[in-house]
Amino acid sequence: MAGDLERAKAAAARFAVERRVRPGQRIALGTGSTTAYAVRALVTRFPDGGFDCVASSEATAELARSLDLAVRPLTGDDRFDLMLDGADEVSPALDLTKGGGGALFREKLLARLSAELVILVDPTKLVRALGERHRIPVEVVPFARPVVERAVMRLRFRPHLRTRPDGRPFRTDNGNEVLDLAPAAPLEDPTSDERALREIPGVVESGLFVGLAHRVLVGRPDGGVEERTRPAPSASAP
Repeated sequence: MAGDLERAKAAAARFAVERRVRPGQRIALGTGSTTAYAVRALVTRFPDGGFDCVASSEATAELARSLDLAVRPLTGDDRFDLMLDGADEVSPALDLTKGGGGALFREKLLARLSAELVILVDPTKLVRALGERHRIPVEVVPFARPVVERAVMRLRFRPHLRTRPDGRPFRTDNGNEVLDLAPAAPLEDPTSDERALREIPGVVESGLFVGLAHRVLVGRPDGGVEERTRPAPSASAP
C-alpha cells in the first residue's frame, strides 16, 4: 500500500510539472512528501532551472538547494505565477485541510500570493467533508496555548498538542506550536469554522484552506492523474 501511495504522489507531481510549469515562472513551493516529489520533478524536467522560487519551509528549501534548485527569501512585493503543494484532505468543493508538515501559516501566505494554487494528492486524501479523516491543525503562539485550548473546546474541537518524538512540543519554523483539533463531526461549514478559529487570540493561522485551491491533481498508482478544477462562479440572475 505504501508503495502505491508513493507512486500516486509521484504521478501527480510529474503531471503538474509537465502541464502547469513553464521556464521563467515565479513558483512558490509547499511542504511535505508530495511537494518533495514536485521539487524533484522540477529538477528532472528543467535541469537548467530558470525559476524564481520561494519555499514555505526550511525543509523544502534544504531539499531544493541539495538538488541545485535555487530558492530565496520572501520579499515584500512578491507575487507568484504558481504554487505547488500537497494537502491532508480535499473536499468535493476543493477546500483543503493542510498543515500536517507544520508549515500552514507560510503555506497559506504563499497561496494567497499565487495566481494559481495547484494541489497534488493521492486518492486517500479525498473526503466528503473536511475533518473526516484528519485533525485540523492550528498554529498558536506558545504563551497563548492554554487560552486557545479552552476556546477551541467551546467550538467543539478536542485539542491535541503536536509533539516531537522526544515528547517536547513541536515548533514551526516561526517558533510557534501546533494544536491538532479533532472536530466533533466532519465540518459542514468550513468557512465559518475557519473564521471562528482565526478570531481566537493567540491563533496565528488555521489549516483550513477554503476557496484557495484552483486545481487538484489526484495521482493514481498506475501513473494516471485525475484533474479537478474549481467550478467558475455562476452568473447572477438578471
